[in-house]
Amino acid sequence: MTFGIADLSVIPMRREKSERSEMVSQLLFGEVYEVLEEEDKWLNIRLLHDCCCGWIDRKTYKEVSEEFAEKYRASDQLIMSEVFNLVVKKGDWENKMVVAGSVLPFYDAYTKKLMIGDEEYVVKGFLREVGIESLRELLIQYALMFYNAPYRWGGRTPNGVDGAGLVQMAYRLAGITIPRYIEQQAGEGQVLSFLEEAQPGDLAFFGDSSGAVTHVGILWEQGRIIHASGKVRVDKIDHHGIFNEDLKRYTHTLKVVRQIF
Repeated sequence: MTFGIADLSVIPMRREKSERSEMVSQLLFGEVYEVLEEEDKWLNIRLLHDCCCGWIDRKTYKEVSEEFAEKYRASDQLIMSEVFNLVVKKGDWENKMVVAGSVLPFYDAYTKKLMIGDEEYVVKGFLREVGIESLRELLIQYALMFYNAPYRWGGRTPNGVDGAGLVQMAYRLAGITIPRYIEQQAGEGQVLSFLEEAQPGDLAFFGDSSGAVTHVGILWEQGRIIHASGKVRVDKIDHHGIFNEDLKRYTHTLKVVRQIF
């Protein structure tokens, strides 16, 4: 098997092997993947942490050994919780501005060093120690970190994120791995009978007249929901769905509420 690691801040993952193809997701700094197929200047990859697949440009490929990949998979890696931070390659001018959700493989908190393949990097900046006891409060804090980020199909960063990407990254930052796509997320956890049973951090899914799941958001307190619609925003929610106060109307019809943890 062949493996690679993202040594760039953000790498687009595309549905087809073309720069014109839609972006289905993004590969963030420090994430490791398996190469499934190689064709010309494109690689079809599968991320280790969520099994999300897509095509990346071969020019962005950095190979790592199978031993590195297995050690990476078998150990807990630090997920960066700062919105942005800087990592610098040892002995080089090269640096990366990395975003929240990026992975710092084999990070040593004392030396602030990490490994990208066989190359050593140093974190320039301060990584917060999160002082929140409640996992639900922590998840909401991370979701709000994306507040006002523009909607971007396939996005997973504060520079642009889609609905399922917002949910996945808020959960990932809080230490919970869930699938990348909304159809997969809608099968996670336990269904709640009523919206009133939900707690902050639970997920609400919305659908169209055909019954398909088309939207997702993170429930907050007092009938509010954090979701990506045009941008990451907070709106009211009731048993009918999401009510957008700017538009003075319901924009999404509630389908199901699920408790993930």
